[in-house]
Amino acid sequence: MRRWVHIGALLAALAAASAASADTIDVDGVKRSYTTQLPAKKPAPLVVVLHGKTQRGADMVARTAWPLVAKREGFAVVFPDGLNHAWADARTKAGPALRGPPAGTDDVAFIAKLIEKLVANGTADPNRIYVTGISNGGAMAMTLVCARADLFAAGASVIMNLTDEGAVTCHPSRPLPVLIMNGTADPLVPYEGGRGSSYFAADGFWSTDETLAFWRKLNGCETGDADVTDLPDKVPADQSTVTRITSRCPKGHDVVLYRINDGGHRMPGFSPDARFPKIAAGMLGPQNGDIDGAETIWTFFSQFP
Repeated sequence: MRRWVHIGALLAALAAASAASADTIDVDGVKRSYTTQLPAKKPAPLVVVLHGKTQRGADMVARTAWPLVAKREGFAVVFPDGLNHAWADARTKAGPALRGPPAGTDDVAFIAKLIEKLVANGTADPNRIYVTGISNGGAMAMTLVCARADLFAAGASVIMNLTDEGAVTCHPSRPLPVLIMNGTADPLVPYEGGRGSSYFAADGFWSTDETLAFWRKLNGCETGDADVTDLPDKVPADQSTVTRITSRCPKGHDVVLYRINDGGHRMPGFSPDARFPKIAAGMLGPQNGDIDGAETIWTFFSQFP
């Protein structure tokens, strides 16, 4: 039965993706590319989805449920491309075998100009713009929340923790709701902080608990957990479960953690997030199937117009 659910979700995502279109925008003399999926009615909420390092926006189109969720819920979604398949987030250190974007790349300016264009042409409602990303894209999403909180209504980061560099430069102009989604068995971005076990891992990550506490403090939340809920283990075969941890925060300053127990460096989802799932499982750890990352993040975003 689950196989047919996966196939149905994949076909629906491909149908939605077929409506997406590629375009470019000039940023300081550099042509930057992106793919948009437009809603039936405009202006609409806009979700900016940032890929991980070594990926492109097309990977997020093909291997996440964002196109399907956007089509069903009637919001616009944009999938920008990082230069050299990477983002210039607030960190300067990277794994030994991975290069970042060219020196001087300003991805904060790129995303800001892209949002400005989509607001100006009537696609995006300026009061309902959200940003999310996975891995390097998750770091870039946090960088954008720190640097341009004026642009967004909420942000979400998947499989990424803060570093000293990211934290010391984080001075949002206002508190924003933040969702974090991290796996406890992540070999690249360790849940407990430090350096991951993979050759491709960078060093210096904070733990998820420290990252959560940082956002709670910025948002004026109380210390400690408000509520800890173990979600149903719908797919025992995925070898992982999900715990949702909420915070006691002022209204509209919510901070939520989805802890993927025994989950790897993967986006939770109802369909595979990689072309070769078995290889991905060996290199990155298990992918959780109890929740879908895009569905969960949109449910969070949609509370904050």
